Amino acid sequence: MSLQITLKDGSVREYQPGISVVEIAADISRGLAKNALAGKINGKVVDLNTPVNENSQLEIITVDSPEALDVYRHSIAHILAQAVQHLFPDTKFGIGPAIKDGFYYDFDSGHTFTPDDLAKIEKEIEAITKADLPFERREVSREEALKIFRERGELYKEELINELPEDAVISIYCQGDFLDLCAGPHVPSTGKIKAVKLMSIAGAYWRGSEKNKMLQRIYGTAFPKKGELDDYLFRLEEAKRRDHRKIGAELQLFTIMDEGPGFPFFFPKGMVIRNELENFWREEHKKAGYQEIKTPIILNRQLWERSGHWQHYKENMYFTDIDEEDFAVKPMNCPGGMLVYRSDLRSYRDLPLRMGELGLVHRHELSGALHGLMRVRAFTQDDAHIFMLPSQIKDEIIGVIELIDRIYKVFGFEYHVELSTKPEKAMGSDEIWDMATDALREALEAKDMPYIVNEGDGAFYGPKIDFHLMDCLGRTWQCGTIQLDFQMPEKFELNYVGEDGQKHRPVMIHRVVFGSIERFIGILTEHYAGAFPTWLAPVQVRVLTVTDRSKEYAQEVVKKLEQAGVRVELDGRNEKIGYKIREAQVQKVPYMLVIGDKEAETGTLALRKRGEGDKGALAVDEFIRQLLEEIRDKG
Repeated sequence: MSLQITLKDGSVREYQPGISVVEIAADISRGLAKNALAGKINGKVVDLNTPVNENSQLEIITVDSPEALDVYRHSIAHILAQAVQHLFPDTKFGIGPAIKDGFYYDFDSGHTFTPDDLAKIEKEIEAITKADLPFERREVSREEALKIFRERGELYKEELINELPEDAVISIYCQGDFLDLCAGPHVPSTGKIKAVKLMSIAGAYWRGSEKNKMLQRIYGTAFPKKGELDDYLFRLEEAKRRDHRKIGAELQLFTIMDEGPGFPFFFPKGMVIRNELENFWREEHKKAGYQEIKTPIILNRQLWERSGHWQHYKENMYFTDIDEEDFAVKPMNCPGGMLVYRSDLRSYRDLPLRMGELGLVHRHELSGALHGLMRVRAFTQDDAHIFMLPSQIKDEIIGVIELIDRIYKVFGFEYHVELSTKPEKAMGSDEIWDMATDALREALEAKDMPYIVNEGDGAFYGPKIDFHLMDCLGRTWQCGTIQLDFQMPEKFELNYVGEDGQKHRPVMIHRVVFGSIERFIGILTEHYAGAFPTWLAPVQVRVLTVTDRSKEYAQEVVKKLEQAGVRVELDGRNEKIGYKIREAQVQKVPYMLVIGDKEAETGTLALRKRGEGDKGALAVDEFIRQLLEEIRDKG
C-alpha cells in the first residue's frame, strides 16, 4: 500500500513505505536533493536518511529554511568536538548545542585552551569538513549506550544517559572516528559545512551548577556561505565600536560605578538626552489622552501580596522595614496605578481612563547578567495603565499600537510583533486567558499587523503583545509591550458604576513604549553610534573661533543661539582650527560654526555639518531658522 506525502506547496505524491526523505527530495528534483540539509516530517526536523512509513506532511530543509541554521550549527559543534579529540586526545566531552548566533561545546581537558589553540582547532575542522565524512545515526539500548561511553571514560555522557526517561529513544551519531550521544538531526556529511569561526573560550559549570566541575567552553559560529560569515563578523566589530558603555564614557553621557553595580549614573549631557525623550513622551501621551501620575517607590507588603508579586516575583525584589512593618521597593508600577484608580468613584462615563507614569522601579538582577544600561537594577519604565469597559478593549489596544508605531517611526526603527500566551506560572482561569488572548489577536488582525505567537511567554497576570525593534545592525530589542489584564482589577476590587447603576469590573491594559528609559537610551546610543539626531544631541552646535579677533562676534552668535533655545558651546581656545574641528567631530556635534575675521566682518558664519563637511557661508538668522525647523521635525 503506497503512502501519501503532502509537500510544502500542498501537492500530494505517492511513495512506497520506507522511502527516505532524501529519496523523496531526489524524486522532486536532483537540485533539491543536492541542496537538502534535513527534512521536516509532520513538523519534526529529521535527518535526510530518515525513512517515511506513514502518510505525512513533508518539507525539505535547505540553507534558506528557518530551521537550517540550527541543524547546521549543531553539526559543526560535533565537528568541533572531533577536532578537539584529534588534537587533545585525553579530553572528556560535555554537551554541544546550537545557540543564537552560533554554537558551543563544553570540554573537560587537562589542557587549558588558549586563543592560539582556536586557530589550530579551526585548521583541524577544515580538514574534517574536506574529508566529507557522513553523519551516521544509530539507535541503541540504554545498556549498549552506557557500555559504549563507559568504555571511553565519558562520565558526562553516562550521567546524561542515566537521566533519560525509561521510554526514551537513545541515539548516537558518528562521523569518522568520532562518536557522540545526540538526538540529532544533522546535515548529511561534514562536507556540507562551509564557513566556521571559533570565537572565544569561557568557563562553564557542568549542568550550570556551581556544585559541579568547571569545564572549558568553546564558542563558535558558522554559516552556509563565507559571505554571510564575513557580514556577521563585520557586524560584531561594528557592535564593539558602537558599544553604548564605551560611547557613554567618551561622550560623558552615563556610566556604572563600582559603588552602585547595576545602578546607572547620568551626567549632564546624558540628562539632556533623557529629558528630551521624556518631554517627547509627555507630548505624545498628552495628545493621545493620557494623564500623568506619580506613585511611591516603596509600598507595604500587603499591597504586594494582593498584587501577587510577593508570591510570584519575590526573588527579584528589594525589601525594607518601616515602623516594624515589611515594605518592598516596587519592581513594577502597576499596583500603585491600581490605588490611584481606586482613590475615587468611577463611572462608565469616565472610561477609558488612561494614566501614564515615568516610574522608577528596582529589580534584583544577578551580577553576571548586568550589562551597561541594557540590564540594570534600577530603571524608569514609561508605564501607562488604561482602565476601560469590555466593549472598549479592541479600540484601546489599536490606539496603543498606533501610538507605539508613531513614536518608533520618529527614530526610524523597524520592528516585528510577538503575541505571548499563558505561561506555566499564571493567575486566573483558562477561560479568562483565552478571552484576553483573543482580544489582543483581534486588535493585531484589525491593524493587518503580522505577528509571531510566542507560546507560554505572557506575564503571570495576562497575555501580551511585544514590540521588537531592529537597529541599524539588524539586532532586535524587545521594548514596547501591551499586556491585557483581567486579574488585577479583580484582586484590587476595582469598580465603575455602569449605565444600570450597578458596580462592574473594568478591564485593564498595562503598556510601555520605550520599555525602560535607560535601556532605550543604550539602544539609541548604539543605533546612532553616539551621533544623535539634532533634536536629541546634548550639544547641537559648537561655535569655533579662528582668531582672538573673532571671539567677540562668536559670543554674539552664541547668545543668539541660546536665546533661540539651541544647545550651544563656544570653543574659543587658542588652538588651530583643524584641531577644534576634529575634536567637535569626535564629540559628534551635529553642527560646527567656524567664525573668523571674514565672518565677523560680514555678519555670517561658515557652516560645517556632521558627516557632510563644509556647507559654505550662511547668515546667522537663516541658520537658526533652518536649525529650529530641523529640531521641530525631530531631525
